[in-house]
Amino acid sequence: MNISLGLVLNQTFNTAIKNIPSILGAALLWVITIWVPYINVGTTIALFYGMPLELSRGKVMNPTAIFDGKYRKYMGEFFSCIGLMGLSIIPALFFMIVPAIIIGIGWTFALLLLVDHEMNPAEAMTKSTQYTYGYKWMIFFSTLAIYIIYFVGAMILGWIAGAINVGFISFIVFLFIIALGATLSVALQGVLYRMLVLKN
Repeated sequence: MNISLGLVLNQTFNTAIKNIPSILGAALLWVITIWVPYINVGTTIALFYGMPLELSRGKVMNPTAIFDGKYRKYMGEFFSCIGLMGLSIIPALFFMIVPAIIIGIGWTFALLLLVDHEMNPAEAMTKSTQYTYGYKWMIFFSTLAIYIIYFVGAMILGWIAGAINVGFISFIVFLFIIALGATLSVALQGVLYRMLVLKN
């Protein structure tokens, strides 16, 4: 499949704009409740892995669905997968950082596959490597572009909040900045998953 950086960015912004109420709502609920132990693991899995899966299939997830208990059932596999990835990436950092980045990009879909197909962590990591083969540069540059756009937007919003200098409004803008980052990240994950996993 011919996938370009422009196509990924275009679809990411289209997905984010079309689904901004649900993604932003879920992201704001996640930000507000991130301090609640146990619940915060389920909401993190739901927002960053469950919601991209829904978006990849053209569905819209209700923001309150991040509190669904079904996402907490992946808690053990979630931490096991993160632990395995961390243990593998740390030694790769000693080889001039680049191998660690390549390996990390290769596992872009590991946690999504873990939730979507209920694979064990090792299977999900292996399958993710297969799906990303030949597309790592595109994934790297699309992710980098999204984060640059986000940081520029965050700086502008931060400057506006500083200029207003009203505590409550500044706090709302701060929450919105964090939620905006989550919105773009979720949309990008959904688009990449649709392009590289569902269409293969």
